[in-house]
Amino acid sequence: MATTTKTLGPLHFEDLEPKRFEDLVRQLAYEFKPWRKLEATGRSGSDDGFDARGYEIVGGDTTQRSSDGETEVVDETAVREGAEDRLWLIQCKRERAIGPKALTDYLDGVVLSPDEQLYGIVFTAAADFSKKARDDFAKKCKAMGLQEWHLWGKAELEDKLFQPAADHLLFAYFGISLTIRRRTQRTELRARLAMKRKANRLLKDYQHQFLLLRPPEAPSYPHSRDVRDPETGEPPWFVREYRQMSHEGLVFCVRRYFAYLHDDGEQWDAAMAFNHVRSSPHQDPWRREEEDYELRSRIQEVWDAFPKANKAWLEVLATIPFENILDIDELGDEHFEEPHIYAPFFDRLAGPFATFYARVETTDRYDPRVLYPSRTDGRIEVFEADFRKDKPGP
Repeated sequence: MATTTKTLGPLHFEDLEPKRFEDLVRQLAYEFKPWRKLEATGRSGSDDGFDARGYEIVGGDTTQRSSDGETEVVDETAVREGAEDRLWLIQCKRERAIGPKALTDYLDGVVLSPDEQLYGIVFTAAADFSKKARDDFAKKCKAMGLQEWHLWGKAELEDKLFQPAADHLLFAYFGISLTIRRRTQRTELRARLAMKRKANRLLKDYQHQFLLLRPPEAPSYPHSRDVRDPETGEPPWFVREYRQMSHEGLVFCVRRYFAYLHDDGEQWDAAMAFNHVRSSPHQDPWRREEEDYELRSRIQEVWDAFPKANKAWLEVLATIPFENILDIDELGDEHFEEPHIYAPFFDRLAGPFATFYARVETTDRYDPRVLYPSRTDGRIEVFEADFRKDKPGP
């Protein structure tokens, strides 16, 4: 079963109302320069073609900020004197596409008083600018005698919003917080590692033993008469053989068959009519039927005749991820004394297992060979047809 990964998609600046987009850009600009004053001229309705006007402090003034919601003021006396302040204009456009000509036309709309000298421009838009647009913009700004110019397109705005200092703006305007996301990831990681340590401590002596896997919602436990699955005959909980702990989680062997592995290491067959790893009634109090040991004996007789190098087991292994394990009850109860593992079930067939894989491994302990086959690729006919058929059930 595939797992999903959450990713952060593009921010939709074009969905913001025009005035909200202007507010966002102006608030991002607060940290851009040491402003003495940053005016939201666009909100007044008479902006002379630009949405914000800023006065950059040049020198080492001591600043004490106050805010009235639209203007950032440091020292009103120094603002009136303004001998060394640099004038900036900020324009905001919410269009999703702006070509080179439209971009330079916006610059033609700059209106200044006779005694004002423009030092720099910041032009922002919810668009991706082409190289030609950027080159034409720079050329036009140089012709206007500007000392600095900045073009903030969609990519630049996203870069600024994804900085830690702007996380509050990212949350306020788009409902996303990378700080909260990192905090959540840290919490999830700690929980995962805590469960891994707990599982290692409680289950290290239970390898190759049968454990009880339970969903958190099973109010009928331990009575299963009226809640068995009609296809598998299983109650809403599983008894499975625990094998080991892996990097993903807890690994269980859910099926084990007599198998054959060819000398080439790629062709194989298995007698799937008998699941050798199925629990017996004394291991699983909810199992109804006894195993067909006559069938097992007939299959093994064929298997024993194989050359030693070709004798193998086909095992189907399944994993419960650490993050899916809710808790482990190491005490058990009067119905099942071994540990109980609580985890949500995906469905009645897969149970709590997120991943499955098959492994064919020869029995020769001194020269083992391993194959990880698909369901049918490489399978040949070695066992007779009745032995090869896979039977439903656990």
